[in-house]
Amino acid sequence: MIQMEQYLIMNSLAFPILSTTIFLPLAGACLLLFMKSEKSMKVTALITGIITFLCSLLLYTNFKTDTHLFQFGELLPWIPSFNINYTLGIDGITIFLILLTTLLTPLCVLSSWSAIQNRVKEFMFCILMMEAAMIGVFSALDFILFYVFWEAMLIPMYLLIAVWGGPRKDYASIKFFIYTLFGSVFLLVAIIAVYLKTGTFSIPAAMFVKDFTFTFQVWVFCAFALAFAIKVPMFPFHTWLPAAHTEAPTVGSVFLASVLLKMGTYGFLRFCLPITPAASVYFAPLMIILSVIGIIYGGFVCLSQTDMKKLIAYSSVAHMGFATLGIFTLTLFGFEGALLQMLNHGITTGGLFLCVGIVYERTHSREIYDNAGLGPIMPVYVGFFGLFAISSFAFPGTNNFVGELYILIGTFINNKIAGFLAVVGAIIAAAYTLRLLKQIVWGREDKRIIPDMNLREIIYLAPLVVFVIWMGLFPRPFVLTVEKTLAHLSSQLQNYLH
Repeated sequence: MIQMEQYLIMNSLAFPILSTTIFLPLAGACLLLFMKSEKSMKVTALITGIITFLCSLLLYTNFKTDTHLFQFGELLPWIPSFNINYTLGIDGITIFLILLTTLLTPLCVLSSWSAIQNRVKEFMFCILMMEAAMIGVFSALDFILFYVFWEAMLIPMYLLIAVWGGPRKDYASIKFFIYTLFGSVFLLVAIIAVYLKTGTFSIPAAMFVKDFTFTFQVWVFCAFALAFAIKVPMFPFHTWLPAAHTEAPTVGSVFLASVLLKMGTYGFLRFCLPITPAASVYFAPLMIILSVIGIIYGGFVCLSQTDMKKLIAYSSVAHMGFATLGIFTLTLFGFEGALLQMLNHGITTGGLFLCVGIVYERTHSREIYDNAGLGPIMPVYVGFFGLFAISSFAFPGTNNFVGELYILIGTFINNKIAGFLAVVGAIIAAAYTLRLLKQIVWGREDKRIIPDMNLREIIYLAPLVVFVIWMGLFPRPFVLTVEKTLAHLSSQLQNYLH
């Protein structure tokens, strides 16, 4: 068994930064329970989200880019009889996923300021509980702790859809819950299997074990991969996603697209590749095939959509297909591109869903035709929407271009046919996105009077615009932060690739 100091750099700040980032939203959620004023609830949720984001910035400013080890480590005994510990730590794979989560939370609170009129306390409570659980998933270095956060995330997401969702919210919420709970069962089976082999629930300890048999790796990989493929979701496990996106309130769609789907790709990077490397190499061709199918299938389905939210939902199947494609190229370019694409998708698709929410508040319709021709009526709105739209199909100079470029380079190194098909998928993405943009901006001429974006809406979209441009024109700081971790992961797989 490896020692803790071999993989974990303990937290050196004056306070436990990761625990603080997790429990601040929980404290804010508990504070809401004692409030009666809806305005006070909104302000409390907003302030809690902002403080949590500022706290998480300390992770970035103090992060060491010259090591692949886990940083800001915290370790406390939890259930000693089963060797279960409260262990936290982050590396290059998780730091930006946590920052994305903490950034989106206050933006989501602002976006729901006027949209949510009923059960405001419960709504804000669910948002903060979601934030805490998602940060916990990305911080946990103990399998049981990870599983607790993984399951805890399901409840507030289910409630967001079931209580504040659209006309078919019952169907969508139950389908979401059943699919993800089904995947969680296989995740638990894989965790137990690893524990029986290693005698510990430590995630880093399992990552460093070298004597797992190939047969054991195959079975564990299949269990892990099924759980994570449902979460991504990969084709053909994607059918829960469009219903959940369509019926969820705007905040639910943003969290679902921007963070929850990333838990699946995070699981592939954190568990499948380092713990079952031989099986990952063995199944990589199949995963590449499923990823390419998802890219092209998602694109073609988007071409036929008339509902803006459904179109963006199906585009997520295609965009996340690029992320899983990059992961299973098993190249450093692919890994870096996949992680960048995870962040880019969270920023761009989150922005698009927020834009749909803005126009839905005004027209009470998500149909493309009902919202066509907004260019002369809402010029500020179509400016924001247009930027997120061109970023979505990876226009050069925007954030998605960098991620897809890295992925395509890694794919062509690994498999030229898959690379060619991925390019076809990118072309289809441009087709359906430009079609949507054309309709929204110039689709029809009429004399409607619709108010343009207000200051609050500009404020919560502006940070996402900054990252669209920043990551598109100057991605080096982001690549540098993840480079050591992903290079180490790539080196671990080299012995299995020959």
